[in-house]
Amino acid sequence: MPSSDLPSSFASLEIADAEPHHLDQIQAIYSHYVLHDLCSFEEQVPTVAQMLSRRLEVLRLGLPYLVALREGRVVGYAYAGAYRARSAYRHTVEDSIYVAQGEHGRGIGKALLAALIERCAAQGLRQMVAVVGHSGNAGSTRLHESLGFERVGVLRDVGFKFGRWVDTVLMQRALA
Repeated sequence: MPSSDLPSSFASLEIADAEPHHLDQIQAIYSHYVLHDLCSFEEQVPTVAQMLSRRLEVLRLGLPYLVALREGRVVGYAYAGAYRARSAYRHTVEDSIYVAQGEHGRGIGKALLAALIERCAAQGLRQMVAVVGHSGNAGSTRLHESLGFERVGVLRDVGFKFGRWVDTVLMQRALA
């Protein structure tokens, strides 16, 4: 991605593999979305131990789990997970990206997603799918579109959170 396409704050970010000592910060970032946002359909905040286990599953599959660090602090994270469990889907992954509150609009999500795409493409994976929780999540939709994802569908009223039915937007990008 040309550096002119990135916000100036991008230069101060370090994208790295997530390590176990990052998981308390990752869990803190994610807990906000579980408790206050429709982008995650999870309703109970997972423990740090559960987050560690989820990271290990991603790594067991040989997929990337990344953090964005600014001055040593985790300001976002992203990972690729299996799109579906059946073997025919083994060349397709689903991305997940979360940015710390107060850090939106600084290029963190774009830097994480660009790195995730690069890593997955280098592994020979063919497709990346984004399942954007809540059809009103314009920020996530714009982020994915900015890196070549196309909207391929909407699943209406598939989640129920905070007393309301919620859609998901399906987006897809070729990696190969």
